This record gives sequence, C-alpha cells and structure tokens, in this order.
Amino acid sequence: MHSLSSTPTNSWSPVHVSKESGLAGPEEGIILRDEVHTGGAHIVLERDPRPAPFAITCSISGWMIHTMYFLTEETSQQAFEQLKIELARILRLIPAEAEPQLEDDMQRVEDAIIDFISQFS
Repeated sequence: MHSLSSTPTNSWSPVHVSKESGLAGPEEGIILRDEVHTGGAHIVLERDPRPAPFAITCSISGWMIHTMYFLTEETSQQAFEQLKIELARILRLIPAEAEPQLEDDMQRVEDAIIDFISQFS
C-alpha cells in the first residue's frame, strides 16, 4: 500500500465508456458514469440494474466493495458526487506499509469503511 495523505479529492478520472456501448456494470445495468481515483478507488453509476432503477457500486482496491440502490437519476447523481468525496477521504487514511503505528492506522481505515457503509446503505 501507499500513503495517500496528500491525494486530493479531485483525483478522479472518467473511464471512457460509450453510453451507446451497452456495457453492463457490476449490477448488470447500463453504465452511465464510471470513474477511477488515482489512489485505487472505483465508482460506477448504472441505469436499470436488476433490483432498482439506479445503482452505484464503489470500491477501494484491497479494502471494500459496496453497492447502493436509488429510485431516481437525480438522487443517484447527487450521491455519486458525495460518494467520491467520502471515498477520497478514506483513501487519505490508508497508511504506507512502512509507517509506524501501522496497526492503529489500519484500524482507522477499517472504522472509516464501516462508517461509510453504515452511512450509505
């Protein structure tokens, strides 16, 4: 792992997926937005996944994956932006392997992920 304490929240880049491609996302819906963070996070917004009109799946490599469902595109788009901020905040907590206090730092990351999932479920 690497320390991301200096990683800005705007380090997100779109994954270039044509909306006409019809590619299915993690929840088998049509991908509307797909972005990756330089620190190892990924977030995907889909239309028409199986259980709801919209879904957002987000992940932090090696740490977690979480999916949320929404009834409207407006609320899903708003959540997408908020989730990017929160994911970047968690990324900044991830310590480098050589850092002292590694165990305490890892616990802070785990606690932040638990809070994230509780807040966005």
